[in-house]
Amino acid sequence: MDTPTPSGEDYSVRTTPTRRLSDQLPPSLPNLPSLPLELTQPDLSPWREGNVGIPGVHRLSGPLPGPHVAVTALMHGNEYAGAIVLADLLRQGFVPRRGTLSLIFLNLSAFARFSPQNPIMSRFVDEDMNRLWDTDSATSVPRSSERARVRQLLPYISTVDRLLDLHSMLWPADPLILAGPSEKGVSLAESIGTPSLIVVDDGHRAGPRLIDLQHFSHPESAAQACLLEAGQHWTWASLRTTQQSVRRFLSISETEKEIQKSDALLKVADVTHRITAHTGHFTFTELFPSGALIPHRGTLIARDGHDEIRTPYDNCLLVMPNFRAARHHTAVRLARIRPAKAV
Repeated sequence: MDTPTPSGEDYSVRTTPTRRLSDQLPPSLPNLPSLPLELTQPDLSPWREGNVGIPGVHRLSGPLPGPHVAVTALMHGNEYAGAIVLADLLRQGFVPRRGTLSLIFLNLSAFARFSPQNPIMSRFVDEDMNRLWDTDSATSVPRSSERARVRQLLPYISTVDRLLDLHSMLWPADPLILAGPSEKGVSLAESIGTPSLIVVDDGHRAGPRLIDLQHFSHPESAAQACLLEAGQHWTWASLRTTQQSVRRFLSISETEKEIQKSDALLKVADVTHRITAHTGHFTFTELFPSGALIPHRGTLIARDGHDEIRTPYDNCLLVMPNFRAARHHTAVRLARIRPAKAV
């Protein structure tokens, strides 16, 4: 079921019109974008063991007191731009000026399965790790490689004060930061300041992401987290964006002051609807890029079997359209940009 805002909207997102004869024909599929492979898979063998007794976890301590911050990469085994950045920091012998920095390679097992001949298949081993960050997954008997890894990592990650989770996207898209459901995530994303688009959302029906973990999202916890979507997988552009965002994230943790918001011109958008594919035939009317702004409400953007998907309001922002959405998976998120704050 598609998720609307509690207050409702002024145009129905999903409708099932009366079928015509032409509707009996299968939908014509647009040509899908290409998937470039510009980045070589990094060699992580020097960093697999970690230095805290947990594989892939590296703890670096500065000479001055400060927060425990963490940067995580490889939530999905084929999204390795973040792993390149973390490996570079370790190779350079980076040490924070204050506090503790943890650099964490999450799904090493999936990463080990990566093949340039089929780069999509190494997203996970058994199930998507970024749907498992809850108490049940952490305390139950592991039923998958990913559940076992979450169970191993969760006690350590629960000591982190501030976290940036590094991801990239399958389809071409401008970068963005997902702030999760908490205004604390928005505050952290604003302080990082790059990319300039910040999206506030409540995740996926299939389960909680790392940034949705109660340790980071609960209002009584001071811990913060957000998720970088750096652009398309395996591209130089996504690597440069990741480098910039990590550099900014580390710089805000090097000062004694409270986190200061970036001076960059930022846009914050609230997801109002999460559109889930009801069938295996979810098709967009065109190849909308993530971040596309649809000016008029009621614009047809996709078909899902016999259903039509239309924008519920003017200036509707499309967040991360999935051109191969499987049944019961998120196909796109619809968002409304917040008015600019008065200065």
